[in-house]
Amino acid sequence: MQTGTITIDPCPCCGQPRRITHLLDLYERNYRLLERLVPELNLPFERVVSRSNSDLPLVLTVVERAPYTSELRLTYEFTGPDGEKRLEPDMWIKVYRDARVAEALRCGQRQEWLAKIFGDARAHDYLHDQWGRNHTLAKWLEYLLDHGHGFSIAARPRNIAPNL
Repeated sequence: MQTGTITIDPCPCCGQPRRITHLLDLYERNYRLLERLVPELNLPFERVVSRSNSDLPLVLTVVERAPYTSELRLTYEFTGPDGEKRLEPDMWIKVYRDARVAEALRCGQRQEWLAKIFGDARAHDYLHDQWGRNHTLAKWLEYLLDHGHGFSIAARPRNIAPNL
């Protein structure tokens, strides 16, 4: 569908024009999947690796902590054919624990949203990219769970406060 010069892609779930509510539903789905992968989203660690018999080691790193949110980095870390360390896909995720949503902020070096006002073509581009990033996150989380990845509470290192 086209409005003016901006093309509106149909929502994959219902075929209707994409709405922000559909994107928020996707954020909720991502949160539920992430919660299955990381049962304790309060994240008592900085970096942890999940190993699977059928997949590459999966690295979860806490980038930022706040009272109600966390920013995570979820990636495979491996050595490429050129001998250099590679992080792919390099998914940055913002978890809003109070709202129970998880948003894929960026994947790799994709540029973040620059638009500031309603109707800006960059806003459309950002929302279009958000669909792609967040569908990718949902599919990847399903794949990781299917391959036995997980960061169970017992297997993760903890930040231990010194005895006072």
